Amino acid sequence: MITGFEKIVEERIKQSQKKGDFDNLAGFGKPLAIEDVSRIPEDLRLAYKILKNADCVPPEIEIKKEIHATEELLENMKDEKLKYKTLKKLNYLILKLNTARKGAVAFEIPQKYEERVVDCLSANSDK
Repeated sequence: MITGFEKIVEERIKQSQKKGDFDNLAGFGKPLAIEDVSRIPEDLRLAYKILKNADCVPPEIEIKKEIHATEELLENMKDEKLKYKTLKKLNYLILKLNTARKGAVAFEIPQKYEERVVDCLSANSDK
């Protein structure tokens, strides 16, 4: 049974359709992109949707994004001092992520020291 309010809403929607207010909407005539939420517990789905729509992400995901951006920045860097400073920042972010997880050590992301160690060893072998 339709209430008075629902009847008013339906009438206004029909009037807008007749006027063509819905004809030029983004995605008109295209299938809806339905998100797979089967892995999210049913009682958390609404909360996750609200957080996603508000562009809120968990701190762990935010740190992972920053780690990825720092790694990309580090790949194209030429200045050694700046590269070392960025490497220290990257290691700090990885340490921060690993401590935030509070999980098993086997699942931690290793810090990035390899390149620096190789540079030091190659500099010592040249002497």
